[in-house]
Amino acid sequence: MDGVVVDRLLHFVPRRPTLVPRALAEVTFGLRQAFVRWGQPSAIVAASPALLSSAIVRLRALATHRETPFVVWVQDLYGLGVVETGQGGGIAARALRALEAWLLRSASTVVVIHDRFADRVHHDFAIPRERIVVVRNWTHLPPMPPVDVAAVRRAHGWSDDDVVVVHTGNMGVKQGLQHVVDAGRLAHERGERVRFVLVGNGAQRDELQQRIDEHPTTTQILPPLDDKAFAETLQSADILLVNELPGVAEMAVPSKLTSYFASGRPVLAATDATGITAQEVTAAGAGVVVAAGSAEAILDGAILLAADRDECRRFGASGKRYKETVLEETNAIDRFCSLLDNLTSPVGAERVH
Repeated sequence: MDGVVVDRLLHFVPRRPTLVPRALAEVTFGLRQAFVRWGQPSAIVAASPALLSSAIVRLRALATHRETPFVVWVQDLYGLGVVETGQGGGIAARALRALEAWLLRSASTVVVIHDRFADRVHHDFAIPRERIVVVRNWTHLPPMPPVDVAAVRRAHGWSDDDVVVVHTGNMGVKQGLQHVVDAGRLAHERGERVRFVLVGNGAQRDELQQRIDEHPTTTQILPPLDDKAFAETLQSADILLVNELPGVAEMAVPSKLTSYFASGRPVLAATDATGITAQEVTAAGAGVVVAAGSAEAILDGAILLAADRDECRRFGASGKRYKETVLEETNAIDRFCSLLDNLTSPVGAERVH
């Protein structure tokens, strides 16, 4: 793929990625990786998620490639996520945290996607700062060409005078999307022309659809879209929503934000005001933050934001600038190349071992 040799390994993929099936998917993926030929890599990079897969790969590396630099690229903090989302009992949380601590401490370098992650990894797992590198995520989408907004909205059944609020990505526990369905219900009761659109899939999708079917609501669900349709949908929305369960503050940086910023649309963040997501939206100057877990706050935030079109344009332009500077793809790749060069050079190898 683009000059890079890619080995694709088949593994169990759950239809509904709830806790146990997801764990089984990670274990089967890890085992498939552990029992293939690795050759003589200059470095090994494992991503977490998937924590269980990465831990299995680390065990294989310790057995057969002990002297090879091992990098863990952290996208979410599992132990913290179990606590913040309330999934799993105390034993499960402690076990995941212990496994995560072992994996990160055993790594030559830990790559994280945000400065706040670097702080948590340093303080929670006692990993020296010099072994932690921040590499920001970037959007997978190419530059978005102008789109016929009216045509896209008609295709989705959205009226010109609807305020369309779009949420994209995973529909899991930590997204707390039941509150968005309730915001749509409240909009219906008030007679507000605010439409909430959930694009994607996930473990909570069926429950969300059932919640939509139970009572009148302005919320609808769209299936996952290809890149072109996805970009067109983002640009045709009035507001882009990132929604998190109350209490979710430190476990992850929603990857959807990079695409949101690239679209040039304002962002409404229903999240913990002190959390990473709120900090990121504020740093980008890309939108407003309202309380998590409140249907009324979500609806009122959307109405207030949509009422000021000049402010919406400023938020959209600011988010786009942030994406093009702070979240620029070339910067991230250059930083990754630099850290791998340092690890695999003779001087870097001496430092690792």
